[in-house]
Amino acid sequence: MLHSAASTSHALPGLGLPPAQGLYDPANEHDACGVSFVADMHGRQSNEIVRQALGALTCLQHRGATNAEPNTGDGAGILIQVPDAFLRTQFEDLPDAGAYATGLVFLPGPDDDGPSADADAAHALIDEIVEGEGLAVHAWREVPVDASDLGQQALDVIPSIRQIVITDPEGRTGLDLDRVAYIARKRIEHETAAAGYGTYLPSLSSRTFVYKGMLTTPQLSSFFPDLQHPEMASALALVHSRFSTNTFPAWPLAHPYRFVAHNGEINTVRGNENWMRAREALLGADHWGERIEDLFPICTPDSSDTARFDEALELLHLGGYPLHHAVLMMIPEAWERHETMPAAERAFYQFYASAMEAWDGPASVTFTDGTIVGAVLDRNGLRPSRYWVTDDGLVVMASEVGVVDIDPADIVQKGRLEPGKMFLVDTAEGRIVDDAEIKASLAAEHPYGEWLGELMDLHDLPRREHVLPKHDELVPELVANGYTEEELEMLVEPMAAEGKENIGSMGTDTPQAVLSDRPRMLFDYFAQLFAQVTNPPLDAIREELVTSSFTRIGPQGNLLEPGADWCHQIRLDSPVISEDDLIRIVRANDEGDFEHLRTVTLDARYEVARGEEGLRDALDRIRAEASAAVADGKTILVISSRGATADLAPMPSLLATSAVHHHMVREKTRTRVGIIVNAADAREVHHFALLLGFGANAICPSLVFESVEDRIARGVSAADLAQAADNYVKAATKGVIKVMSKMGISTVASYTGAQIFEAVGLGQDLVDEFFTGTTSKLG
Repeated sequence: MLHSAASTSHALPGLGLPPAQGLYDPANEHDACGVSFVADMHGRQSNEIVRQALGALTCLQHRGATNAEPNTGDGAGILIQVPDAFLRTQFEDLPDAGAYATGLVFLPGPDDDGPSADADAAHALIDEIVEGEGLAVHAWREVPVDASDLGQQALDVIPSIRQIVITDPEGRTGLDLDRVAYIARKRIEHETAAAGYGTYLPSLSSRTFVYKGMLTTPQLSSFFPDLQHPEMASALALVHSRFSTNTFPAWPLAHPYRFVAHNGEINTVRGNENWMRAREALLGADHWGERIEDLFPICTPDSSDTARFDEALELLHLGGYPLHHAVLMMIPEAWERHETMPAAERAFYQFYASAMEAWDGPASVTFTDGTIVGAVLDRNGLRPSRYWVTDDGLVVMASEVGVVDIDPADIVQKGRLEPGKMFLVDTAEGRIVDDAEIKASLAAEHPYGEWLGELMDLHDLPRREHVLPKHDELVPELVANGYTEEELEMLVEPMAAEGKENIGSMGTDTPQAVLSDRPRMLFDYFAQLFAQVTNPPLDAIREELVTSSFTRIGPQGNLLEPGADWCHQIRLDSPVISEDDLIRIVRANDEGDFEHLRTVTLDARYEVARGEEGLRDALDRIRAEASAAVADGKTILVISSRGATADLAPMPSLLATSAVHHHMVREKTRTRVGIIVNAADAREVHHFALLLGFGANAICPSLVFESVEDRIARGVSAADLAQAADNYVKAATKGVIKVMSKMGISTVASYTGAQIFEAVGLGQDLVDEFFTGTTSKLG
């Protein structure tokens, strides 16, 4: 029986998307596209910049997609500075530039005989919200459009498009005005959706303006006659041609968004969204005060990967970070193994890694706040972008060459974007800012190196007495967790003895767990998703410099207020830890030396005699205990399924982990603690990958380590007792990196909580509650 995930079972307000059905799911909205920007380095506004950008967009037509109708496109758009000169031809008594915020508004589409009643009702509700925020609606305008060249599918979902101009009686301008308008816009999104009016604002800013739609690239300038007006001027313009891969086109999903346009895919976006949601309880900024709650959720559920990236970036930028700073927080370069990186720059990246995981995947991201305009690549550099600079200050960047006709004699500089390098044009200073200067300046803003002194390394914690396992106590627990002698010999032994996974055949005749007539582990009901055609996997061996197994355990701080408290965490070289290391963490504060490490263990066992009811009650209990532990100030939760007896059976560690993780995400407390799983049932790489993907920060397969020691003591294993645990951890870590690289993900920190898995054969109610947001096409 086919099912669709309940988390995506509703149509998205303002997006025109259908609900999840059959093989379609709005959660899979990704795209691979063409992107470019054109800028005057010296900040001189002109109509020529706009025309050149539109020309570049037309040259990117082959990068976009069309429907079966050649005149229905996936999306095209342009982001420019607020065109003040043009707007003065359309509105009377405009305040000075920067003293008003403006943007298009996509309202419910027109009826056959004109504007719909829903559009007028949404319009009135927007007026009410804006005025309720202490702002004033200066004017509205019906935006002229020419839809004569649009295909029927684009016309079927076309919105009514109007423009709003907002002013502030208190006189706030620029960034300060944008911060107030941000709250108004988020309220508009939430309250019009609640009222049943599909409303979307491509932008609402005093600095930038977006024209976009479900258009082909040549249609953009003809659909919006504004763009052909001679007074339409800007010093910079960012354009984008959308090609959605196996997803549904819609007017709001066209790029550019409010700050970015993006070519590629964010593979970790499900986890990134969950982490952003969990951080909301800790967020705070003086300029918003208690009103910050009106911004939640920061990331709109079920929107595209780029839309959610843009929303997180918007929060960081309006929350106080310069835009290029925020971009480097979200797409850091591969700093972990960069041996020649300056110490201050390394400290910058290491510090922000304590508060935010990378948004990982093959990506070329262009960005602008109306003054600076720039671009970065993902840490692997899997999306091409090139740039040209002329002697009169024209700068062109694009996903390929030839988008703007430039006389080669006028070119004074050209090059390509490099992995980890930022290309940045500052129109206020009239120059291209060198990558090294950008990072040196950012690294000097705070004493990051000093703050990192609060970050503990696992090896800083005192060692504890090692307890040898007892064979008679071990065997019943191995049986309870479904171990076989074959697994110990063929799977565990090579990892412990040689530090590598055993080599097997390319094929397997093992049936899918849902079709098997034998009991199977919960792990077997999940399969990792793999990189698609436009989204290349990584070669984890060749790309060793950009992959990272480092992770951290502990609480995070307020993302908008950097400080030393962010570093009250433990740094781990690998997410798989030995039993000795687990004991060091659990008992770290026995002597009161590590007051920030307050650990509690959750018993993930249930009463066998009570069956399913007992399991359900035990899951409710550990979730309640997790909430109580956070309220009590605990900073590390250990979920332990060890200690099986005739009366107490171990929960599947994956079920217990995901249940606690999602419960805490919903309560917005997940970032206050780290989660370690003392997993009795995890023994192979697929198990570790799943536990990480569903929220574990670290995993201790303690039953494996005890089994290895027992086998060595009995002379069954040839592994070296002193090296066995380290060898196993090494093999497991390499295996996790290999698995996550198949999805194009480079770092364990980004993979954690990313849920890059599909459930096969699990009931939808189980998936919705305990593995929220996971794709489950077959129930």
